[in-house]
Amino acid sequence: MIDYCIKGDRECQQILYNQLAPRMMSLCLRYTRSNSEAESVLTTGFVKLFESIRQFKKMESIELWTRKVMVLTAIEHFKKSSPFAHVINVENIHFTIINPVRDELEMLSAEVLIRMIQKLPPAYQMVFNLYSFEKMNHKEIGNLLSISEETSRSHLHDARVILKKVIEKSMQYELASHG
Repeated sequence: MIDYCIKGDRECQQILYNQLAPRMMSLCLRYTRSNSEAESVLTTGFVKLFESIRQFKKMESIELWTRKVMVLTAIEHFKKSSPFAHVINVENIHFTIINPVRDELEMLSAEVLIRMIQKLPPAYQMVFNLYSFEKMNHKEIGNLLSISEETSRSHLHDARVILKKVIEKSMQYELASHG
């Protein structure tokens, strides 16, 4: 099928898109602030994917290669749309309670976690995603985002602090509303 996509076969491209788009949309949602922004990154990512599909090496998984394209597209979008130098005091951030759990032992759903990550300040969101989901180290993140390793570490730390507070508040809210 990849060979047909390389040749520009629209039907095969549509099949590949249909197979990969739902998983890639979840990835794009983690890196953006809204569904419409995620859809824009997804669309741009697939355009780039099909424009550069000749570079795909068949030894790789098409899904992993697509994931790389989407992450790089999300980073490019982030750099264009966010003033990265914007620093935020963690103490001044307020979130609405999202109500992520039904009881203390239940794990956060992917959808709720994505919404929590989307509410992080953009720089923290980007570093958190690259570190936690793409398994990049701080040097790689710094190079990609043109920041120091220390800034990357600081953003990751602050993102974790914020997420922990949001989860704790949500759990307190859930326990209070059912207690």
